[in-house]
Amino acid sequence: MNPDRTIPGDWYPGRVPENVLMDPTAYLETSYSFLLFTSREPGAIEIGPGSSLYLGVMFDLGANARFKVGSYVLMNGARIICDSEITIGDYSLISWNVVLMDTYRLSLEPLRRRAELEQVPARSPRRACAGPPARPIHIGQNVWIGFDSCVLPGVSIGQGAVIGARSVVTSDVAPYAVAAGNPARVIRQLDPGERNTAGGSRRSEVKGQKPQTGPPITEQ
Repeated sequence: MNPDRTIPGDWYPGRVPENVLMDPTAYLETSYSFLLFTSREPGAIEIGPGSSLYLGVMFDLGANARFKVGSYVLMNGARIICDSEITIGDYSLISWNVVLMDTYRLSLEPLRRRAELEQVPARSPRRACAGPPARPIHIGQNVWIGFDSCVLPGVSIGQGAVIGARSVVTSDVAPYAVAAGNPARVIRQLDPGERNTAGGSRRSEVKGQKPQTGPPITEQ
């Protein structure tokens, strides 16, 4: 990030908001990601060392929202809809078109929803804000969320879990579980060998190279 809070080579003529904390080794492709950003919280967004947020990542954060990304996280084209808090642990992968939403912003009751929608045109920015209270989302370390998936309010995903593509996660996912479907259901548990990338080590040994096991995974 440049001293004036612009992004080198950015195609969009915007700036990174003052309440966004970004490690010098992190990468953010464009300031367009903040088009819907309205949080007034100090340190509303924290992006950790070595993390990379590519084109299409959008921060739709309300006035009191906080979003934190750990170290060495990859995000590509994800939509963050947040009115409370969303956290992503170190070494996690958030794939294309993933939606993380800690809020619905609209009532499930048709008459209340209609009344709220009638108010939206008079607001700037145009935003619905009359749904149930927001509930934080917490994503642990080493989590992989497949493309087109949606994580709904109040969900926690444990360390090392994998979410299959196009899943809708409506409830908590345990550490090292593989979940998929709509609604997502646990379909298997990763065994200890898979948790510690044993397959990758064996392939390196076949080539006569020193095994590369990646960052250590610690139990929580």
